[in-house]
Amino acid sequence: MDPRVNFITIAVADVAAARRFYVDGLGWPPVLDTPGVVMIRLGPTLVLSLWAQEEFEAEVAPIRRGNGVPGFTLAHNLPSANAVDEVLDAASAAGAGHVSPGRHSDWGGYSGYFADPDGVRWEVAYNPGPLGTDLMEASGLV
Repeated sequence: MDPRVNFITIAVADVAAARRFYVDGLGWPPVLDTPGVVMIRLGPTLVLSLWAQEEFEAEVAPIRRGNGVPGFTLAHNLPSANAVDEVLDAASAAGAGHVSPGRHSDWGGYSGYFADPDGVRWEVAYNPGPLGTDLMEASGLV
């Protein structure tokens, strides 16, 4: 198996609310938009799938519930700290919850977080190191 990911699926409590946040709020155009699932192309080979919890559980398995946040984040990297602040402001305007402002980190970058309607945390980061530079170049942002 080659090392790649093509779909990131989030089981959402309310597909319409997730759609309003990602499509209407953040302005991400869907490539599939049905009552039970919304799919958004994030890159040439990567799709974000927002899938109704009930349908997710029927096919995959019951969702583990409890206190705290999911044990993962999704990250959106940018070429500058100012761009991080702009995206965090846009996410807040789109209705994001739990927005934490950008701050300089121990690893040398700058990042903040926001939550989508289901509490999935998105990190918005500027990584000035070689990996961050490579990602921005591959994305055509520098």
